[in-house]
Amino acid sequence: LFKIHVTEILPICVCVCADSEVQSKSKVCANVFCGAGRECVVTEKGEPSCLCIESCKPHKRSVCGSNSKTYRNHCELHRDACLTGLKIQVAHDGHCQEKKAEQAAASPVVCYVADRNELRHRVIQWLQTEVVPDGWFIKGSNFTDILLKYFKNYDNGDSTLDSSELLKFIQHNDSNVDMQSYADQESNKLLRSLCVDALIELSDENADWKLSFDEFLNCLKPGFNPPEKKCALEDETYEDGAETQVECNRCVCACGNWVCTAMTCTDKTAVVEETEEAGQEMTEEEWSLRVTELNKHQCITPVSTLERCVLQPMSNYSAYLTTLRVV
Repeated sequence: LFKIHVTEILPICVCVCADSEVQSKSKVCANVFCGAGRECVVTEKGEPSCLCIESCKPHKRSVCGSNSKTYRNHCELHRDACLTGLKIQVAHDGHCQEKKAEQAAASPVVCYVADRNELRHRVIQWLQTEVVPDGWFIKGSNFTDILLKYFKNYDNGDSTLDSSELLKFIQHNDSNVDMQSYADQESNKLLRSLCVDALIELSDENADWKLSFDEFLNCLKPGFNPPEKKCALEDETYEDGAETQVECNRCVCACGNWVCTAMTCTDKTAVVEETEEAGQEMTEEEWSLRVTELNKHQCITPVSTLERCVLQPMSNYSAYLTTLRVV
């Protein structure tokens, strides 16, 4: 009797089994067509099934996909589409060009309640240092006297202070204008102007964007506690600093007003509202109507009635800012 070692039979068995599997797959998958990125495999039941390609051949012929991703070859692109379940097409041969980062709608420069109150606090502190008590032989200057002196100095003769005159008054003391909320100086300059407008709005009783002396006095009276104003939208109120998106523009709640960037939504990357005519962009008039709709319900906390609001640019706002104020 001859002894047969298992190690002598095993290689033959492996070769026979592998050949059998290839022949079986070739036979079962002979008439099966799988889409790009897929290949036919034989299931345990001996049936054909299309699955994502397990691995592609290593040849390199780079292609750029419609998802802006570069693939080693067509096979890798279609395999990725299969694995991810995404529809990826060949955009062009070769590497994808470096895509410029899409710029999101920048937040507008705004004067928040904290900014306005800080500026007001600095001005009041400065004015209080100039108060002189009455002496034995001289008459001092009280807080009202100090305000009247500056009011007359900066009034152009119409018995009111507009935003530019009020800004000049505030800039009389350098410490008042040291507002550094933003990285660039231009934004900080704009912030100061916006906070001046916010100060005017505090006591502008006749809504003419100018302060009479009485309004000027009320605005800077140390005992005056400015009411907390919130922004309202779709029957909800929002705290100072809340943000919302309108098309490609961003709106921020600041001092009770929605302040929005005024970008023209014509860029292909901008999100625009679908219209009945495909591809139609929003016109300037439509944008104004949309922002007006956004701001139609402004209110002062506590909410008693919803007041009517109109589109009203503040005098010191730059071209790209638009704000809504309560009337």
